[in-house]
This record gives sequence, C-alpha cells and structure tokens, in this order.
Amino acid sequence: MRGGPCGTEGTGSGAAPVVVSWEDAPGTIASLIAVRPGGPLVIGVGGPVGAGKSALAARIGGCVLATDDYLPDYDLVAYDQRDLPESADFDRLSRDLASLRAGRPTRVPVWSFRTHRREGEREVVPPDAGRGVIIVEGIHALHRRVRRVLDLAVFVAAGRDVRWERWAHLERTGARGWGEAVAREYFERVAEPTFAAFHAEYLASAHVVVRNETGRPGVG
Repeated sequence: MRGGPCGTEGTGSGAAPVVVSWEDAPGTIASLIAVRPGGPLVIGVGGPVGAGKSALAARIGGCVLATDDYLPDYDLVAYDQRDLPESADFDRLSRDLASLRAGRPTRVPVWSFRTHRREGEREVVPPDAGRGVIIVEGIHALHRRVRRVLDLAVFVAAGRDVRWERWAHLERTGARGWGEAVAREYFERVAEPTFAAFHAEYLASAHVVVRNETGRPGVG
C-alpha cells in the first residue's frame, strides 16, 4: 500500500482503523481524503460478498471500477477456483487504476452476472486532474496486488445472515441470473470459504472499517 490514509501510517504498521457506522461512512471517508493534497485519490472498498461494497462506493461517488469485471470466464476455471484472486486479472486492474490516476481515459472489461463471462469493454473517464476519487470495489479490492495503488483502504463488514439475505433478495427479484438455490450453493461452497482465507489480511490492511449490519437489500 502507498502508506496510510492521506499520508499517515496505515494499519499494516500497527495503527488501529477508524471504525464507523454505515450512516457515517461517507462523511468520515470524505474528511480523511479532504486533507490529502493533490489527486485523484484511489480508494479500495473491500469486504465479503453482500457486505455493501458497491452501495458504499456509489454513496462516496466518483469514478468506480469493480473487481468483478476482472473475474475469469467461469466456464474456463474449476468451480471452487472462480473467486480466487489468482484467477482474476489483477495485473490489468492495477494498470487500469494507474492509467486513470494519470488522467487517461481507460477501457476496462465488462463482466456479466448473467452469462458469467466477460462481455466486452467500456471506456472510463478519469476525474479532473488534481481532484476527485477513483474507487475500486469488490471482495478482493484490498488484495496485495491492488493495495499497492491504493491511497485509502476501506473494509465493509456485515454478518453472514444479513449478507446472504441481500444476495437472496437480488436472486428473488431477478437482478442476477442464477436463482436462489444455485446462488446459495455458491455462497456456501465458494464465496464464503474463498473470502475467509483472506479476511484477516484484508481487515488488517484497512484504514477504515464500516459496520453495515442493517437489512438493506443489495449485494456488494
């Protein structure tokens, strides 16, 4: 990681993270990044599936990339390896973040939750030079291969039952294409055990921990 939040010591060197509620998170993050000169800043928003990462990224605002878009085509990898960071194209993600930080419009991949494969690309326009934020959100947004380009690391935490209910809500409403039964199997067999292997590392790297235990629908 590029030091701590806005030039201070990060939790990787022993400092305790700032712990905030869901309601207070955008204001706290805004106050942390306001004291940093220059920009744009790159913020990583990580945490387990269903924690509310994408919802928080939207509340913060700015230019948002998702680690989901760097996933592999699911039919090309083994079932239990689909969510592993080694299966994702994080080298490209790091390059894309660096390109946006440098002020260059950048084409990034688009991954579909209905076909479970990459479905082309989109162009992302960076924030104005010297201001604004670039956010990367996803379960592995605080992975060491991504942390090296982050200015601020945010971990979103929520209980297992709350997180599953958010995912189930998306499946019941047709927002994603698996259906509740298939999604539940994936949640239990792949998503949860995969993230558990990295949970301690990601939490230890966070400058801000956001508690999101309320029952808001939506998966992060």
